Amino acid sequence: MTALLIIFAKEPRPGQVKTRLSPPLPPEAAAQLYHCFIQDILDEMARVPEVRLAVAFSPLTAQVFFRRIAPPGTILFQQEGDDLGERMARAFARGFAAGFGPVLLRGSDVPDLPAAVVSEATAVLAGGQAQLVLGPATDGGYHLVGLTEPQPGLFQGPAWSSSTVLADTLSLARQLGLKVHLLPPWPDIDTFDNLRTFLNRSRPAPQPGWRSREQARILLGGLHTREPEPGR
Repeated sequence: MTALLIIFAKEPRPGQVKTRLSPPLPPEAAAQLYHCFIQDILDEMARVPEVRLAVAFSPLTAQVFFRRIAPPGTILFQQEGDDLGERMARAFARGFAAGFGPVLLRGSDVPDLPAAVVSEATAVLAGGQAQLVLGPATDGGYHLVGLTEPQPGLFQGPAWSSSTVLADTLSLARQLGLKVHLLPPWPDIDTFDNLRTFLNRSRPAPQPGWRSREQARILLGGLHTREPEPGR
């Protein structure tokens, strides 16, 4: 069977993405940066061999945007569910029902994740070395999850958007008897401090995340040169 990589992403609308970067970034600038995240992710993930790409988008009207920027042949579908766990479980179910396997899912907060990391995840799952692959994020969550078969119970229970998501998921995996493989930890970008760290560790084109790095450099440079407001 062919592996499927699902990218969870939103349309980059001001005030609806990367809100923890505003302030100090204006909402429009945060949306511009997130747009670069998506472009970098799509470019790099298209390099993963023998994997079909999909984007699970939000909101409903975002399909036009993603149809315009996604590589040809990318499967597009809307995220469905009341919370993140339900949306992820339904995305996995959709992938397996379409005949793909293994199925992997990643978010859009890590623009510089190399294709090699995803290739490792795919190989481990396809080779039967694990039933669950997780890519730890430095905030206590995970940036990627991959499965060999549907496991809806894995997404029921974790306190989403908390620092215990990875630990909660590993506990559930033990209860379900799943063999787990952990990928190298990779930092995500949610806060302004995260963005500064990203800028320090990223490398120029054509390395993963180069476009986001250049945009971040421009935006941070603009903050440093902004004139003080009158009376301050």
